[in-house]
Amino acid sequence: MPEGPSIVLIKEHLQKFVGEKIIGTSGNAKFDKYWLNNEVLLDIKTFGKQLYLLFDTAAVRIHLLMFGSYSIDQQTKAERSLRLMIQFETGRIFFYTCSAKIVDKTFLSEIDWEADVMSPIWNPKKAKKKLKSLPDLMICDALLDQNIFSGVGNIIKNEVLFRIRVQPESLIGNLPAKMIDNLIVEARNYSFDFLHWKRAFVLKKHWLVHNKSICPKCGERIIRNHLGKTKRRCFYCLKDQKLY
Repeated sequence: MPEGPSIVLIKEHLQKFVGEKIIGTSGNAKFDKYWLNNEVLLDIKTFGKQLYLLFDTAAVRIHLLMFGSYSIDQQTKAERSLRLMIQFETGRIFFYTCSAKIVDKTFLSEIDWEADVMSPIWNPKKAKKKLKSLPDLMICDALLDQNIFSGVGNIIKNEVLFRIRVQPESLIGNLPAKMIDNLIVEARNYSFDFLHWKRAFVLKKHWLVHNKSICPKCGERIIRNHLGKTKRRCFYCLKDQKLY
């Protein structure tokens, strides 16, 4: 599933279409696509793993889910995978194997934009308050909680926990206050590192534990487990990461 930084990149790639009028639509998304014809793309917003295309009367929410993707100008996937195609005078956008829905603009006003780790209005104090209210939550689940760290996914989770040297099964209530602060800081820091590396096409070269077998610090074997309520894959070192 694409994480927050990847969604920010999609926004950057689509930015050239802002201000343009739609002249055609297609795809198997389950909503009336024809209302989009002649609508002008006013803006593009991101929230965590979601992309919002804003128009005068409503917005289209795109969530790439586990295997979603997109392309510009050329259709690169089979027709059965095409959820939504939007055609402008200067080009086309294709979204595949994703969730594409119409949302009322009032929905956008209800989003907690301060929970997005990539947002300029990210609120670390609010994140800390939410964490402290969940003392029995494993840290691996906390990082994937989109109400706390919107945009953080499995790669960021594993790499952040290695950075702060904490095992994924640690409970939030057992963490020292300074460690909670480190968690919040590094969740945002790594997200922007992720974005920088992704732009340069070198993201995987910077993975330290995610999908790795050997710890880069001590040389011991990396543990792989599906942990927490989310049962997502965790990669961690028993020697260099502490269990709280």
